[in-house]
Amino acid sequence: MKVLLINGSPHAKGCTATALGVVAHELELNGIEAETVHVGHKDTRGCVGCFRCRELGHCVFDKDMVNEVARKFEAADGLVVGSPVYFAGANGTLVSFLDRLFFSTTFDKRFKVGAAVVSARRMGTTATLDQLNKYFLHGEMPVAASRYWNAVHGNTPEEVMRDEEGLQTMRVLGRNMAFLIRAIAHERESSGLPEAESRRIATNFIR
Repeated sequence: MKVLLINGSPHAKGCTATALGVVAHELELNGIEAETVHVGHKDTRGCVGCFRCRELGHCVFDKDMVNEVARKFEAADGLVVGSPVYFAGANGTLVSFLDRLFFSTTFDKRFKVGAAVVSARRMGTTATLDQLNKYFLHGEMPVAASRYWNAVHGNTPEEVMRDEEGLQTMRVLGRNMAFLIRAIAHERESSGLPEAESRRIATNFIR
């Protein structure tokens, strides 16, 4: 079993990476393979609504890791998305990346376990978590919880490592996520997943 962790910060070894590293370590202690990919430094454009992905099976733009990460995401049992807080929201590069990653992929995301991790100097963490969790909820992905909101605080990795409450939150998140992944795998094997409705009902509010 495997979890893919996405570092959406421009900094490969900054505060967000530090938090993700704690989660990844705890996952591995609990028998779950963890792979981290760094995407926050890429020149990632947003979705242009061309719908070519419906014909190609992948995003038409192929130079910024979206399609590469999509293949890893499909093979994974869980996904952790990490972002710094910018103006009480996620890094814009990461948002563009996730918009295209989730929209262009048609593989079944149901019951892959999702979690978001955010880092901030002070404020905006819960708004950013709300923003990131919506990707998982749209894909029928159970969201792993910790004992507090999944955030760390600090301006540097060294400061993050002094945030004892934040680090505990990351450890508990890793353990809880590992448990959920194993529980879902066991239930899938013994009883199968809940019945899926094959036809999506899409309604408009204009009459």
